[in-house]
Amino acid sequence: MIDLHCHILPGLDDGAPDLATSLEMARAFVADGVSVVVCTPHILPGLYHNTADGIRAAVTELQAVLDREGIPLRLLPGADNHIAPDCAAQLRNGQMLAIADTRYVLIEPPHHVVPQRMEAVFFDLQVAGYVPILTHPERLRWIDSQYDLIRRLADAGVWIQITAGSLAGSFGSRAQYWAERMLDEGYAHVLATDAHDVRIRKPDLSRGWDLAARRIGKEEAHHLVSTRPKGVLDNCSSVDLPHPQSRHHQRLRHDGAESAGLESEKAEPCRAAASNHRGVRGLAGRLRRLLTE
Repeated sequence: MIDLHCHILPGLDDGAPDLATSLEMARAFVADGVSVVVCTPHILPGLYHNTADGIRAAVTELQAVLDREGIPLRLLPGADNHIAPDCAAQLRNGQMLAIADTRYVLIEPPHHVVPQRMEAVFFDLQVAGYVPILTHPERLRWIDSQYDLIRRLADAGVWIQITAGSLAGSFGSRAQYWAERMLDEGYAHVLATDAHDVRIRKPDLSRGWDLAARRIGKEEAHHLVSTRPKGVLDNCSSVDLPHPQSRHHQRLRHDGAESAGLESEKAEPCRAAASNHRGVRGLAGRLRRLLTE
């Protein structure tokens, strides 16, 4: 499994406070079956003054310690970028950071209020050649009244990342409801831990995979934690990766076809997924093809 959202770097934000905690988290990830972790500390001017170069240096330093300790976990740079009107410009000048310097970028909106011009910000990112990934919308306080906005973003090509712990109820019944609903309706692209420590916000991707598999099947659960995350790290075009399938669609799939598709996508996720991709429709679909290829 691959985790695209984790606060494992020591002392950079509200995640791991020190190196000892980072090492505990790394060992927990390996024990959980994770082989690659993207380190994504917050970038939030006024609170967390992290930069692209600083994060890359911290990843290199922690990777060297893991290697010396014999912990088989690969670290890559990224950031939990808080939304801003000029996200695309900040990515270009190094104030923000994409996932492993690919076209994919985590964007976190405010927790308690809908940001102004949110759709315009995501559209600008797409025009600039990025694939924005909206982080953990199921945990946002305003999702109850703005779920249509989340769906419009997803239909326009924005990826949705839900938190593994949300499926287990770790963030309350509201977050669990919305996480399950987005899975059921085919709006969830990636499952990640958003881990901060080893006790309360701990690495739990395998538990999330298991809960997702029970709702939407093993194939789609595999896409959430492996196929799409690997495609992100390989910088594949988003249209060449399997589109999330609704729970209803999963029920219609034959077990034998599911197994065959899973094995082929394990081997070559970018190419194999292209034949499995659901055709995009309407203006949003045409824009998505133009902006992400």
